[in-house]
Formats: sequence, structure tokens, C-alpha cells
Amino acid sequence: MTHTFHIPVLGLAFSIDSAIKVAQYGISSVMSIVDDELIERMRCYYCGEYQIPYQPILTSEEDYRANRITAYLNLVQFVVNKQITALKHQPFTEGSELAKYFQLLPDSHPSKPLYHAMEIETNLAIKTELQDLLITYLKAGDIDVNIMSKVDKINYKNGKVLDERFSDALAALRGFANSNLHSSLILSAGMNPHLYAYLAELPAFFPDNESMFDKKVTLKVSDFRSALIQAKYLAKRGVWVSEFRIESGLNCGGHAFATDGFLLGPILQEFKEKKESLKAELFEIYKEYWNAQKRFLTIPPVIKYTVQGGVGTALEHEFFLDYYGFDAVGWGSPFLMVPEATTVDQETLKTLELAEKEDFYCSGASPLGIPFNNFRKSGAEHLRVERIKKGRPGSPCKKEYLISNTEFSDKPICTASRVYQHQKIQELTQQNLSAAEYEKAFEAITEKTCLCEGLAAPAYLKYNIQKTKEQTAVAICPGPNLVWFKKQYTLREMIDHIYGRISVFDNNNRPFVLINELNLYIDHIQKYVTDNQNIINDKKIKYVAKFKAQLQAGIAYYEELVQHLSHIPQNMIAAIPKQLELASLRLKDIHM
Repeated sequence: MTHTFHIPVLGLAFSIDSAIKVAQYGISSVMSIVDDELIERMRCYYCGEYQIPYQPILTSEEDYRANRITAYLNLVQFVVNKQITALKHQPFTEGSELAKYFQLLPDSHPSKPLYHAMEIETNLAIKTELQDLLITYLKAGDIDVNIMSKVDKINYKNGKVLDERFSDALAALRGFANSNLHSSLILSAGMNPHLYAYLAELPAFFPDNESMFDKKVTLKVSDFRSALIQAKYLAKRGVWVSEFRIESGLNCGGHAFATDGFLLGPILQEFKEKKESLKAELFEIYKEYWNAQKRFLTIPPVIKYTVQGGVGTALEHEFFLDYYGFDAVGWGSPFLMVPEATTVDQETLKTLELAEKEDFYCSGASPLGIPFNNFRKSGAEHLRVERIKKGRPGSPCKKEYLISNTEFSDKPICTASRVYQHQKIQELTQQNLSAAEYEKAFEAITEKTCLCEGLAAPAYLKYNIQKTKEQTAVAICPGPNLVWFKKQYTLREMIDHIYGRISVFDNNNRPFVLINELNLYIDHIQKYVTDNQNIINDKKIKYVAKFKAQLQAGIAYYEELVQHLSHIPQNMIAAIPKQLELASLRLKDIHM
């Protein structure tokens, strides 16, 4: 990799065009390909920006969803190629994009000494020779895509169910497979056998004669067991996992896939210890499949390991790379504050600048029923509360990407929809609950919010591509770590912060990333106990006991880890023993 960090997928709109903004600097980013309506509007917008003829792909067309995705991805690739070509013809003058490319690189990059030597060289012939050599290092960042496996509704046309290959996830996968990109598909939100089986049918993911791939597969997971199960399932079908992207269960943005008390440090330790055995086990399964196809493989393809979730300083970044031997670190939420890299409307940016710790919280807002990192001061939250006050909770359901509930109809509907919440509240009024019980149940129903519209809205606002009377209240899902990033930054400021050339923090009181996650997990199990205090049973008692035991094991691991934190500031290291002691005391006080 050109850089030792990547920008993970950020909602629907926030990283939808990040590649167009940062790939020319060698920075890899990930875009969601869930929302084909957003994607089609972005294609129209950028065709206009680059004076490319635009032919709309209508919903009436065959396989329109896949075709829209393919067309946009091809456009992004075209634009990035054009940017790289332009860079190669620029001078190495101060302020040029070409100079910026090399200035942003980590100091460990092999071209960095050459660049510094070129800067001070006075012999014109040698200087030109160095410049020609530097040009050979130019490489665009990867244009990766993300599919949430669980977002896979079956679609209809003229009232009839379409073939399963036209489901949301399969059509998105086909759109990527048919594109010109040579990059990775990041699969998240658990295993979807229906999707994985279809993936194994697509030649774009097959190995060539040198075990290289046109398109790679990355699994985003929160623990080793999940990684192993999913990767073995794919290997049995001839699909190699080229990267395991380990994400903190709670210290991240978007949906939060909490483990059963397994903390990030011990999880990374397990990957560190089992990398080679994991690769060997997967290769035996993978090789057996391809041998049966008369493709005799002898060398296992490469596997990369990356980590993301809550990292905030250069020293934490280096710690993950050096101590655990990982290849790169994902920096997600901090890039929401970098307009050069992501797409966030100005009103939301200004609100984030003024945010306090309590404004970031893990909510039940997602219609998927998965905990969701939310922002209290977002436009979408204001709209949700306003609708409740007016006696019309819920949202009109137009895009239907997150429909899943069949309580009141044969065809699934969304739990954030007005239709569902109206019927659910009517049902609630007939249960003769106490005022407190009713209020709690009512809040659980109406907390669900429309993410399809809200997470796309920032792009509509920023590029003025909303339709007439279209709702543009913004939903945003930053991780709690964003509270430390207090203003908007330039791309150079953020990258210099990542690499330790500057610090964007005004104070040094921020706890170590692994301590932050530990406290989030203690908050999580405390909330579980509180929410279930009136419905206690043996299963829940055992769950809490097991969860607490895993957290206590994690605390013991961190007590040993302190001696290996030589790169971390002494004031941060000195605070850890007391922080672990307090965490252990908090844990002991939690009882079901």
C-alpha cells in the first residue's frame, strides 16, 4: 500500500465519492454500493463536472440496479485515471498536486528519501533523473466497495417477484463484478450464504495463473471465529479472502456489532498468533476446490490484515502496525471533518464541531435491529422527534432498502416507516401497560429512523442534487472517537496527524484507544442489565456472567500489555493501571 491507512466506508453518502477526491494521492477508500438512486445521481453530477455525456439508466430497464453501479464505478475509475495522468505531467513545484502527492506520503515510503534528495539537488540533469524516477512511484489508491450482507431484499416488478439474482446485494455484487475496477469488495454485517454462493459463480473473483485477482474479497469482522467460519465457507467454493479487516465491536461508526465481551486487544493478539495457521488451513481447502477444477495451485495468495475502530493518534496507529504486525489501519470518523476527503454538508459539519461527548451514543435507531452509532444533534434526529410531537411518528418509506418486518403484512416493511409504527403503537395501546412501561415501549418503536434517506442526504445537499420536496434531513453515524476532533481539517493536516508530523488535538487527556473501547463495553453490558431488569431468566444471567468474564480476561490482558506500550506517551501509559482498576470495579458492580 502507498499509505498505511485507508478510509473505511462511511454511511451511504459520506464516502460515495471519496475516491475521486483522494485516490490521486495514493489513498485507498471504500464506498457503499447499497443505494443505486444516490449512485445514479452522483454519476449524473460528475458527468457534468467532467463534461462527459450522460445517459440515464432508468428503473424500468432490465437489471438497472447493477447497471447503475457498474456505470458509476467505471466513471470513478475513469476520473481517477485522468487525475493520475495529469499528475504525471505536472511540475515538481511547491503547491502543485504532484508535490502534494509525495509530501503526504509516510516517511517510511521508499520514494520519500528520493523526493527530499530531488528537492535540494542543484544539478539539473540529476534533478531531472530523480524526478523521472519519482514518477514511477505514482500509484492511485484503491477504489474499494462495500456491501452489507444483510441488506438484501427481494425485489418485485409489476407485482411479481423477480429472480433472486435481482435481490439488492446480488445486483450490487454483479455491478461491481462487471466494472473496470481492480480493487476489493468489502463484505460486512455477517455471512449471507445466498450472496456468498453467487460470489463464487463470478469469474472476476477467480485466480489467474499466478494466483492474482482482478477483484479481491475482504471480510470485515469483529473476531477471529467469525473470520475463520466465513473464510472457510468461501474457500470451499473457490473464493480466497485477500484481507481480514478487523473492526472494534463498539468503538466504530455506523452499525455496532458488539462481541460477547471480547475486546479488540485480545482479538488482535489471536490474529497475530494464528496468521500463518489460518492461511495454511484456508489454502488447503481452497486448493482442493481448484484442483477439482484442474487448476493446480501451489502457493497461497497473499492475505492482508487491517484494523479499524477508534484510533486517534499517530502512536496508536504505529502500535497497531508494529506490535500486532498489521498492514494498515482504518481511519473513519475523523475524516468526516475533512471536506477534501468526504462528503458532509456544511450544517452538519458545523454541528459536529460543537459536539460534546454525550452527543455521540449507541442507539436503537437502525431498522435492521442492530445497535447504531448515532448523533443526537443531527437533522434526522430533530425530524424524528418533531414527527412524534406532531402525532405522526415514522417516515415515508420510499427506497425500501432496509425492509424486513412481516408482523402486519406478507410483504416486508421497514420498522422506521410510518405505516409500521402506526400499527405497532395501536397494538401497544391495547396492552394495558403502566405509564412507565408504555413510555419505554413507545420509545423503542419510535426510535427507529429512516437511514435510507438520511444517510444519502449529505450528498444531495452538498451537490444540490435533491429532487423537489425531497426530505433532506441528514442522518450521520460517527463513532464516539470523533469527539476529540473539534474542527474541520485540511487533508494535509489530517494525514500529518496520522503520521505524527503534527497533532490536531488541543489537549493530551484522551485515554488510550483500547481503554476507550473497554469502557464502551462496560457501558454496553450495564445498559443490557438495566434494560432487562424486569425480565430476568437463567439464559440472561449466564450471558451477563460470560460477558463479564470475557471483559475481566481482557482487563488482565491489558495489565500485561502495558509493558509493551513503549511507543505510547508516558502520561497515557501511567494512567492505564488506574483506568483498568476502575474498569474492574465498575464491572464487579454489575449484577443481573
